Amino acid sequence: MFNELFLAFWNVENLFDTETAERPGKIKQMIEKDIVGWDTAMLAVKLKQLSKVISSMNSGKGPDILGLCEIENRNVLVKLTEQIRKDIGRSYSIAHADTSDNRGIDVAFIYDSTIATASEMFQHWVVKRYPTRELFQVNFIIDKKTLVLIGNHWPSRTSGQYESEPYRMMAGETLSYWIEQIQVKLGDDVGIIVMGDFNDEPFNRSITEYALATNNSQSVLNQQDLLLNLMWPILASGLGSHVYNGRWNLLDQIMVNRAVVNRASGWRLSAAPRIEATKIMSRSDGVGPRRFGFKPKERDKDGFSDHYPVSITLKK
Repeated sequence: MFNELFLAFWNVENLFDTETAERPGKIKQMIEKDIVGWDTAMLAVKLKQLSKVISSMNSGKGPDILGLCEIENRNVLVKLTEQIRKDIGRSYSIAHADTSDNRGIDVAFIYDSTIATASEMFQHWVVKRYPTRELFQVNFIIDKKTLVLIGNHWPSRTSGQYESEPYRMMAGETLSYWIEQIQVKLGDDVGIIVMGDFNDEPFNRSITEYALATNNSQSVLNQQDLLLNLMWPILASGLGSHVYNGRWNLLDQIMVNRAVVNRASGWRLSAAPRIEATKIMSRSDGVGPRRFGFKPKERDKDGFSDHYPVSITLKK
């Protein structure tokens, strides 16, 4: 019997399969210049670096459930879980589904099957002019009770923060709709954990007005459709999970629904959310994580990812 649940999310930055792996022609054409020289040896180094970070979490035990994004396929997840098992002896099962993203990168979960069972998986499409990553919902059964996790990787800011903002608003609206439907189907006491790389800050409109996430726990207790965004204390500290042009961003976030806040789910928050692995991953100047890189001239075998992981602990 266990009383705590350690949950984390990490954008592992371009975890692609090898250059020679089979992939759809459109995706192959999209990434062919970037993936030159991305061979078995290079992938193995990347996996070892990722495992080093994952294995450091939860006092060296690794997360009980870890959400991941920028995963190309199930094959690289299998290799990642094998590396973690070699490093710390913990075995993870995989919850994954291919998305329609233009670059073929997915959202997935790895989890300890002695603690949780992935009973159902759903992909919720975000409708826009071209294919994008879906919201990935997994209904986990833990001690005979359902806990819903929804992994997110919202549209990027590549075309500009405000030019691309409407797409993230669509994602937020889609998330809010499905949270309402989950609660209708599974009941008001089902716990829902929303995690991901949202490519927006906790105060941006896609989060506050469309995903309906707030930093006010009393508002969440009073209104069923709101989420409590747990990241505001980190935001107030001036830190973040990602750095762009020397500026901290808090794009990676974890949110919970009312049933977690009022403990009706059987779980409560045990501690404040954390930015993980900063001592392991940080650049020498301390301004952000050290990237592994992907394109041939950018690769750094001592790097990891351009995002830090984020985590929370729930307690029964």
